[in-house]
Amino acid sequence: MVHVLSSRTLLHPSDPERSRTFYGEQLGLAVYREFGTGPQRGTVYFLGGGFLEVSGRSETPSSPAVQLWLQVEDAAAAHEELRAKGVEIVRAPVKEPWGLVEMWIADPDGTRIVLVEVPADHPIRYRPGI
Repeated sequence: MVHVLSSRTLLHPSDPERSRTFYGEQLGLAVYREFGTGPQRGTVYFLGGGFLEVSGRSETPSSPAVQLWLQVEDAAAAHEELRAKGVEIVRAPVKEPWGLVEMWIADPDGTRIVLVEVPADHPIRYRPGI
């Protein structure tokens, strides 16, 4: 069995500076670490229990099959904040039939990001014995 100590999602954007502006300034992710120098340096951001590394450069955007799932405390507040910062809102927050509130945005290369609010009464918050 593989013993995983840490993990991160890697994105190779078509324009690294534009993507760093999006993830760091517009989305407001905190920087975990940076490495290298110049415009193609790598930046690793905190994603709650994981990390997102934006590094290198790609001539083509990520596959539409690549999507990020980020849990937020308040999807409506995130919607207002991101809209004010000029982030592309693909879909405003909606309470889904499965009970989660989901909002979709896209990064500069079109990578889809779902922001998810888990309501206090949602079964995903239920942990037997706690």
